[in-house]
Amino acid sequence: MDTLAPKDRSKRMSLIRDKDTKPEIRVRRLVHSLGYRYRLHCADLPGNPDIVLRGRKKAIFVNGCFWHMHENCTTWRLPKSRVDFWKRKLEGNKERDRMNQEKLVAIGWDFLVVWECEIMDKEALTSRIIEFLEK
Repeated sequence: MDTLAPKDRSKRMSLIRDKDTKPEIRVRRLVHSLGYRYRLHCADLPGNPDIVLRGRKKAIFVNGCFWHMHENCTTWRLPKSRVDFWKRKLEGNKERDRMNQEKLVAIGWDFLVVWECEIMDKEALTSRIIEFLEK
């Protein structure tokens, strides 16, 4: 059972952004500071990647740990209310991500998934991004 009325739940859910989130902006600033130039949210690519470097055929997805079910993450947990709904929804997101990643690889693109919880360790993230973009 949901703890909020449908109208209140709808209002709360409408506040959740899918673009220009804080984690995404932090990764974009980091990539830009490393000297790379990119495009955002290219709808012509599977999964509409958050950061796209066309010349290198590389895409970066910045995923929220909750919305994309980051396994072995200390910040991710299944909600206690409406468990069946959330489990179906989040597993659907995860499956859609997997299919889009397969499609990207099939058309010759490489991708990197940066998780929301990984953004705090800037040094590790920087080396991971450099390694991904330079290989």
